[in-house]
Amino acid sequence: MPASAKVFDAVAPYDVPRIHFGVGTGELLGPMSEAGADVVGVDWRVPLDEAARRIGADKTLQGNLDPTVLFAPAKVVEAKATEVLEAAAGLPGHIFNLGHGVMPSTDPDSLTRLVDFVHTRSAR
Repeated sequence: MPASAKVFDAVAPYDVPRIHFGVGTGELLGPMSEAGADVVGVDWRVPLDEAARRIGADKTLQGNLDPTVLFAPAKVVEAKATEVLEAAAGLPGHIFNLGHGVMPSTDPDSLTRLVDFVHTRSAR
């Protein structure tokens, strides 16, 4: 936590979004939210509602589609993306993202379809 806080403090004057993300850090989400970031990333192992409970109501969450879903048929990807978007609907802020990175063998077209779907589904 001290190292993360030092980094977030150092970049604060640049007025850029500060995102704190870790993999397998479900039990650390509370302390991660206190390190100075504006956004806390959530991997696919923790449901967004539980992450929000651990983090508190004042933070934007980022995440948390399981990256292996991108190997499924398009309809499954859309259904799982919809689940994430619906789980995020009541949050004060949400950035849709994978729950941790893109696996090297992921088809880039699957990513493109996902991005298009999320943009269409969450357009304001």
